[in-house]
Amino acid sequence: MSSDYYYTIEKAGNAEFRDRGSLFIAYAFRVADSADFKKKLRQLKEEHPKAAHHCFGYRLGVDGNNFRGSDDGEPSGSAGKPILGQIDSKQLTNVAVIVVRYFGGTLLGIPGLINAYKTSSALALQTTPIVQKAIEVNYRIEFDYTKMNEVMTVLKKFNCSIFNQKMDLFCHFDVGVAKSSEELVVLKLTGIWGVEVKKK
Repeated sequence: MSSDYYYTIEKAGNAEFRDRGSLFIAYAFRVADSADFKKKLRQLKEEHPKAAHHCFGYRLGVDGNNFRGSDDGEPSGSAGKPILGQIDSKQLTNVAVIVVRYFGGTLLGIPGLINAYKTSSALALQTTPIVQKAIEVNYRIEFDYTKMNEVMTVLKKFNCSIFNQKMDLFCHFDVGVAKSSEELVVLKLTGIWGVEVKKK
């Protein structure tokens, strides 16, 4: 993974896999943080109340240290690990895969389970395009409303993300600046008279 970019998926995707009567439905989606993930897991549990298991894997952030896998009652290492393995094999982050299993009456054994969770996750990830995103550094910009055009020109030119904006006589913007153009953006913004730029 380059230090300026990371890979994630563009939109949610899902796929089904069957083995000896058991149905595995895999849902792949982008997540911003663990709270975002928990919300999605709750929704799927509500959608599939009769499912035997809701197993998952996710990886968050660009340092690669925030990840989790859950077997949700399946034998240890037979579900969460293979799901996370599929996310990692594509070097993705800010991505989660939840696999909902409906038990079909026949035990698949650990090799069968690993294969089912791995295959269903891989199929779900194949249904959605992978996109390259710039690693962003978060800033708070404060400026007088009269400077709006100048500030917006810089933000647009460098494709900065705007997360929050409070526009009044005095404006507050929370923005994400691509790491690769961070110095230049800060230089251009602070070059506008009366604009304050603070790293968050």
